[in-house]
Amino acid sequence: MKKLFLLLMFVISNVPAAEPVILVLGDSLSAAYGIERSRGWVALLQDRLQQAGYPHRVVNASISGDTTAGGLSRLPQALEQFQPDILIIELGGNDGLRGLGNDQTRDHLDQMITLARAAHSRPLLLGMMLPPNFGKTFTEKFLQIYRDLAEQRRVPLVPFFLEGVADRPDWMQGDGIHPNAAGQPLMLEHVWAQLQPLLDEEMAGGMGSAHSPTILK
Repeated sequence: MKKLFLLLMFVISNVPAAEPVILVLGDSLSAAYGIERSRGWVALLQDRLQQAGYPHRVVNASISGDTTAGGLSRLPQALEQFQPDILIIELGGNDGLRGLGNDQTRDHLDQMITLARAAHSRPLLLGMMLPPNFGKTFTEKFLQIYRDLAEQRRVPLVPFFLEGVADRPDWMQGDGIHPNAAGQPLMLEHVWAQLQPLLDEEMAGGMGSAHSPTILK
């Protein structure tokens, strides 16, 4: 029996652990709209992880045109299927463009954070800013959704995902909304600045970054 026990322990200890998963739940900005998927920031993230020696696999569950309502409806199944260690939420832009209401957008994002944590997944929130033609007051209130939510729920935040990209016409597609391939590396840098501390905490076995906000200025 002792030999059998030792044999079983040897087999169990040599079963390769499942790759930790980073799930990206987003819209066209993460679905590589209008460019080759391999040149989108999500694909670049997988390359960066490998180069930096992290074992994580990136799953891109982004759909062009998606809203926070759509993301919320898809999230439970995605969490069950992929069991991600980290959930990157990049949604809300289409809510604002369609005038769906700030309260609704905030509520949906809040529910996604709750679902993620209930599934032992650490959320990372990517904030969006609407085009200036929507008016200063409206755009500021929309941006504040992400800041308030990150502070209240203590979630790491990239306040404006397209910082330094949206104001570069040569980095944007003809519609003025979607970045081209040239803008994707900077988008990745914004995400990486907030994602890497979560990765390092995870690798060290800690959970501190999941509960303390880190905001990119």
